[in-house]
Amino acid sequence: MSERLTFTLHELIAELDAFADTVLQAGWGVTFNHFQFLAVLYDHEPVDMTTLARCLGVTKAAVSKRVPALVDDGWITAAATPGAGRSILLALTPKGTALVRDAGEVLEREFAAMLTHPALAADPIDAPRLNAQLVALTAFIQQTPLAPQETFA
Repeated sequence: MSERLTFTLHELIAELDAFADTVLQAGWGVTFNHFQFLAVLYDHEPVDMTTLARCLGVTKAAVSKRVPALVDDGWITAAATPGAGRSILLALTPKGTALVRDAGEVLEREFAAMLTHPALAADPIDAPRLNAQLVALTAFIQQTPLAPQETFA
């Protein structure tokens, strides 16, 4: 564990991702990366590959590379839009929707249980407040071009 906020945040995210990966592999045979792709699509569907890539923080090529396997496995559909400059619209299948709904509920429950674990009783975590703070921080970072507080010469 580190006393540096930047390291602690990265370490926390890595541990949460690994935990989610374990839960998803055991219950549904999918990775967290797979689930995250479908969950982001669920929030924005139908969506073109460029928009989905931006939402996932990856390149359009990375999304494009994953789409055929997800279609073949029955998780998503991909349909070309008519007209000039055709793009491919992605949407979840009922199988994909069920995964996001069911696995998402389990992950939410498991993460909530972590936050109320007796080991944390000495310094309780207020889950709704923590979520609100993280949402506010994320929105701030997304909307504000941040500059370093000091210059390095």
